[in-house]
Amino acid sequence: MPGQLLFQPNPPPDPSQLPDSILDYRVQLKIKGQFRRAADYIAAAMIFLRSNTLVTRQITPDDIKPRLLGHWGTCPGLVLVYAHINRLIRKTGIDALYVVGPGHGAPAILSCLWLENSLSAFYPKYSRDKQGLHNLIAAFSAPGGFPSHVNAETPGSIHEGGELGYALGVSFGAVMDKPDLVCVCVIGDGEAETGPTATAWHGYKYIDPAESGAVLPIVHVNGFKISERTIYGTMDDKEMTALFTGYGYQVRFVEDLKNIDEDLAASMDWALERFTRSRRPRVAGTPSSSPAGPCSFYGWSGPKELHGEYMEGSFKAHQVPLPEAKTDAGERKMLQTWLESYGPRELFGEDGVPNEKILSVIPDVEEKKLGQRKEAFAAYTALNVPEWIQSGVKKGSEQSCMKVVGEFLHEVVKENPSTFRIFSPDELVSNKLDAVLRDSGRNFQWDVASRAKGGRVIEILSEHTCQAMLQGYTLTGRTGLFPSYEASWASEHNGFSHQNPSFIGAVLNLKPAAARQTTHPVWLSPEEADRHCIAGASVWKFASTEGGVNPDVVLVTFEVIAAAALLRQLAPALRVRVVNVTDLMVVGPTGSHPHALSDVGYASLFTQDKPGLLFGRPNLDRISIEGYREEGTTTSPFSMMLLNHTSRYHVAAEAIRGAAMSNPQVEIDAHELISYVLHLAEKAKDYAIEHGADPEGTFDAPKFD
Repeated sequence: MPGQLLFQPNPPPDPSQLPDSILDYRVQLKIKGQFRRAADYIAAAMIFLRSNTLVTRQITPDDIKPRLLGHWGTCPGLVLVYAHINRLIRKTGIDALYVVGPGHGAPAILSCLWLENSLSAFYPKYSRDKQGLHNLIAAFSAPGGFPSHVNAETPGSIHEGGELGYALGVSFGAVMDKPDLVCVCVIGDGEAETGPTATAWHGYKYIDPAESGAVLPIVHVNGFKISERTIYGTMDDKEMTALFTGYGYQVRFVEDLKNIDEDLAASMDWALERFTRSRRPRVAGTPSSSPAGPCSFYGWSGPKELHGEYMEGSFKAHQVPLPEAKTDAGERKMLQTWLESYGPRELFGEDGVPNEKILSVIPDVEEKKLGQRKEAFAAYTALNVPEWIQSGVKKGSEQSCMKVVGEFLHEVVKENPSTFRIFSPDELVSNKLDAVLRDSGRNFQWDVASRAKGGRVIEILSEHTCQAMLQGYTLTGRTGLFPSYEASWASEHNGFSHQNPSFIGAVLNLKPAAARQTTHPVWLSPEEADRHCIAGASVWKFASTEGGVNPDVVLVTFEVIAAAALLRQLAPALRVRVVNVTDLMVVGPTGSHPHALSDVGYASLFTQDKPGLLFGRPNLDRISIEGYREEGTTTSPFSMMLLNHTSRYHVAAEAIRGAAMSNPQVEIDAHELISYVLHLAEKAKDYAIEHGADPEGTFDAPKFD
């Protein structure tokens, strides 16, 4: 059922819900203010200072970094949220992760991590004292220090600062199968303009509160991106209400800047209480997520204006508010005033240690600290993987490899009911992996047939959301699978049928991979396949001439078996070695990957100088590569290979060309043979056009003597 959807005006905090009294509550929030001042000070200093990091004297040009990098505008808002997550942890004992969409605001996160002493847990040079603070500030965005965005080395991080639009999807993936985890996710209003974020708002519809935790989305509406207003920044409250009501959320605006701590505290308490209520008792279909939308000035607490132009509250605060501070005395004086306004002498002692009020904000249990959550760095749970060889099929038969994989994955799901999920862009059935749905179905809480069944499949058409959820799920210690449609060159679909994701290309560094969904000949027994996969690549002697010894050409591609059989008929003088590769990483240059073959191992498979259909090694002028070619059409499986020049005929033609360079017996008939096999390719294409199907027997297993 849909959630209960209203925008509410924010009332003053209800005294009956406060810890002791309004007065004590406000004292606590004032202490949170000291934490914020300290973190804001450190964040600003990180952008500018290389020395004099506590501003104990006048700032000189030598104190300022030669190259100013960083993004100030979003930092105060990120610090504000960090402080209030700490408040919730101390008040309720929750387990929390903090996912930061505006990841370029790294100074904010790093400053909070230093205050809670989490940096030193991983990097001793950033100890929580004067020297450690100097090391952090001076090295930021400099060689040997942290970069200007939240990166993988940032403690507590499961989301890279450059992944614009993916924070919310990552957060939903992180809480799956972790029922006690609350993921607080800040979405920048610039980031909120992206397609990945727009779709990820539906993520709560895949969260079963009985088995998974909660996401608390916080939209940081500060109005600007680099040099333009944001869409959210131009929307009034009614329009925002309509938008999020449609998404299925109940939302609070947090916009009382004079009482921002009270306002945000009440809203986060409200949101957390809704999550707790949704699990006690469990109410199927009730959203476990409620976004709170804080509104703050861009560059809040920084310089108000510069050279007659507004800074705070404008896009000019996005990066470095005082860009000429090193060379301009006026800007340098403004920097001095700005940093001193935080009161560093009050916040830090002579030894650089934060005062007791600041420390009292930080969780007193180490593993509860946001920078030391094991989900972010040491939570991997190994899969209980069934013995795959039991799923092996009979040598000499024909089977659908994808159906066999589907049956194997069904066993994986049974053995790992809370540590394995499949994130599929609506292609599970067409990829013939639907055996995984046999017992539990999908996990879609808005579908009465799927709700509360413990399904392991998240199926949503957005590849962006699938990849984001996969990232959040795996980086918090579990295992996920992403079935991709565009990874296949050999289906009957040619064209970017969905969103042309670069996911597979990025993972494999654009190395070609192929998979076919029709039935396949089974060339190896399970035991032989096991040895072959351990090696990653090996010579298939049964398909090679003379056992693959002294070849004229090496074939390493999809249709090689059929091509090898064709060459035996048409060019018996051509000596062929067939190599099958199961691990693409073995063919990379030596040392490029742990599985990469040594030069000796590579030469033993692919020879030193013979032509081949492979890639990535020395003497590339002898190598021919064929793969996906965008034709934007739907056709038959074999016609797809013809279009992509990966058919047995194209492989055979290329093999003849290569062999002709070294084998005179092949050279004498090369032109005639190449013309003939390409003629066969055209005949196969004509047949498919006329009959709407491939010639009968196209995919029958070739016969070898």
